[in-house]
Amino acid sequence: MKRTITDKLISSFNSLRFFMTEPILLRIMRWKHEKSYRNDPNPFITVYIPTYNRAKLLMERAVPSVLSQTYKNFELVIVGDHCTDETEELVLKIKDPRVRFYNIPTRGYRYPPTAENHWFAGPVVASNKALELARGRWICLISDDDIWTKDHLESLLNFAQKNNFEFVSGLVEEERFGKKIVAPGVHAVGPYFNPTIKVEDKNSPQFGSIITWLYRSYLSFMKYNSNCWRKSWNRPLDSDMIDRMYKAGVRIGFLNKVVGYVMPRPGEQTIGLEAYKAAEKEKIEHFKFNKH
Repeated sequence: MKRTITDKLISSFNSLRFFMTEPILLRIMRWKHEKSYRNDPNPFITVYIPTYNRAKLLMERAVPSVLSQTYKNFELVIVGDHCTDETEELVLKIKDPRVRFYNIPTRGYRYPPTAENHWFAGPVVASNKALELARGRWICLISDDDIWTKDHLESLLNFAQKNNFEFVSGLVEEERFGKKIVAPGVHAVGPYFNPTIKVEDKNSPQFGSIITWLYRSYLSFMKYNSNCWRKSWNRPLDSDMIDRMYKAGVRIGFLNKVVGYVMPRPGEQTIGLEAYKAAEKEKIEHFKFNKH
């Protein structure tokens, strides 16, 4: 993508703003809330799903995966990004008081509508709305087309509490073109987050897929960056977020255990940005913005 002067200015301003404010806000939030996490063996968790017109997939994968968890003290907040299909109808049929649904009223223009930008920043608005609606002491996300292991919440929460981490993640099994692999985590200091660094620092914190994140709710002052697509690097919303968390000084842990599965959607052969690029026209049509 050719970056404009506006892209560069906005990205630079945001980088400076995050660098200056988020470490300070983290210290304030710790001072206000951290003590309450010391003796809470069964905390309330908010699980959220940002979604847009994938009703059938949502109900086949993510929702049953969450509702079958061994850990039961959670709410499931599903945020539709102005869904116009049967998402709301199907969610309202779920007979579980832990499930809530909110549909964003509009879906206006947000960024140049390319397949890449939809992948990088598509879930930002719905995810930030979910963070506003969250009532849990811990927060985690699952994409509408992904699946968790049954002990996903239990394993990550136990790991975080035992080690006093504020943010934890784990491993996922990925499927691409019929081949399944366990995707390794990436280190905070290395070429994944900074292309000028050629070798990973194995002593720096490690991160897994966004669907394995579990973190304390006082970290939700860090919202997803709606301008992440403007950057030259770390353009996906999750890469932008975890890079900021590391730089702010969040205590981060990595569970070396598979806690989720990422697989192609029906009719596709691969996942992630690769899948969006392979079906570029379809993705642009599916995610097109409303005129009003």
